[in-house]
Amino acid sequence: MRLEIGEILIKDIEFGDSSYVKDNVLHVNKKELEDLILEDDHIKAIDIEIAKPGEKTRITPVKDVIEPRVKVSGGSIFPGIIGKVDTVGQGRTHVLKGAAIVTCGKIVGFQEGIVDMSGPGADYTPFSKLMNLCIVIHPKEGLQQHEYEHSARMAGLKAATYIGETAREIEPDNLKVFETKPMFEQASLYPELPKVGYVYMLQTQGLLHDTYVYGVDGKKIVPTILYPTEIMDGAILSGNCVSACDKNTTYHHLNNPIIESLYARDGKDINFMGVIITNENVFLADKERSSNWASKLAEYMGLDGVIISQEGFGNPDTDLIMNCKKIEDKGIKTVIVTDEYAGRDGMSQSLADADEKADAVVTGGNANELIVLPPMDRLIGFLDYVDKIAGGFQGSLREDGSIEAEIQVITGATNELGFNKLSAEEY
Repeated sequence: MRLEIGEILIKDIEFGDSSYVKDNVLHVNKKELEDLILEDDHIKAIDIEIAKPGEKTRITPVKDVIEPRVKVSGGSIFPGIIGKVDTVGQGRTHVLKGAAIVTCGKIVGFQEGIVDMSGPGADYTPFSKLMNLCIVIHPKEGLQQHEYEHSARMAGLKAATYIGETAREIEPDNLKVFETKPMFEQASLYPELPKVGYVYMLQTQGLLHDTYVYGVDGKKIVPTILYPTEIMDGAILSGNCVSACDKNTTYHHLNNPIIESLYARDGKDINFMGVIITNENVFLADKERSSNWASKLAEYMGLDGVIISQEGFGNPDTDLIMNCKKIEDKGIKTVIVTDEYAGRDGMSQSLADADEKADAVVTGGNANELIVLPPMDRLIGFLDYVDKIAGGFQGSLREDGSIEAEIQVITGATNELGFNKLSAEEY
C-alpha cells in the first residue's frame, strides 16, 4: 500500500464566523461545531476552548487527543466508526499538523490525565506543543460510564472530522509518502537486509480499557497483520480510560513513532515487513492464544527481528513477556518497549513479569517519579479528581493550586511508543 500524507502546518487557532484554514491559521466556527456535537442526546452541554503552547493553562481530566485530518482519496476517515468500513492506508490524507482535538470529562475520574501547556509538566507531554481545541463534555444525569465514554469518543472523532474538512482543498506544506508492498514482494525488495516487523500490543482488557480496529473492539479479534500505513491512516482508534502516562491516545496511534522510525530505515539497514497487531487479555487462556498467534505470524512472515510495544502496565506485562519469549523461541530477535513502575525511589521491580529472553529493552521512564506542577492561571475542565487520578494521592492538590503527584498523572509522560522526551543518562 502507498499512502501520501499531506501536512498543513497549523501555527495558530482562532474562533470565527466560519471554519477554514488561511496562512497556517485554523479558524473555527464554535457554534457550528457545538451544534454538531450536541446532536448526541447523551450530552447535556459542552465547553469549547483553545489552549496554546506556553500559556499558563491546565487541561484536565483529559480523555483523548485526536489529530484533525481528512481522506482526500483512498477510503474514508476513521473507518468503521465515522466513515464506512473501507480499507485505509492508501491514497492521500491531509493532516492539520500542529493542531489537536482534546476531549475532557469526568468519565472514570482516576484514569484520565493532566496536560499543562507550560511549566515543568509541559516537558513531559507532547500535547503541550500543539494548538489544542479542547472540548469539555457534560453528560446528562444518570448516564452510565460506558455511555459517557462512547459519547466523549464520538464527540472527539466528530470534531476531528469536522475540523479536518478544512484541509481538503489546501495544498500541503509537506508531502510525505509511505509504502509497503505485499509480503513476498516486500521481502524480495531488499533480500540482503534483515526482515523486521513490529508487534503492536493494543489495550483491550474491557471495562473501558478498549481499543478499536476498523470499528471493532480489539478484545474480539485474534492477532492479524496490517500494513503500517493502515495504522497511520486511522485504522486503530483509542477508546480506553487507563493511566494517563502510558495511554496510547488516538493521536499516538496516528503518529506512532516506532512505525515512522522503521520506515525511515527501510531499505537502508532493515527491510520493514509490516505490523502484527495483538490484544492484551485478562484471562490466561486468552493470553496464551494471542501470544501463540503473534509468534506464529512473526514466523510466517519470515522475520529476523521484531519490536514489541505494550500499552499499560501490570497485567499487560504478562502479555508482553509471553510475546517476547515465544517469538524468541522461534529464533527471532526481539526488542521490547515498555515503561516502569519502580517506586518513587526507583528501587522496586519495574515490571510485573520477566524472562531472561527479554534482554533488549527500551523504557519510557519510571511513572512513579514525583513532580510538582505549579499553579496555572487558567483551567480547562475540572480539578475534582486530581487527588484520585492514578499517580495522585490525598493532598496532591494544594491550596495554592499546585499539584504534587507522580508523573503518572500526565498524559503521555511515559508513553510506551517512545512518544516522549524522557531518556537515560550514563554515569
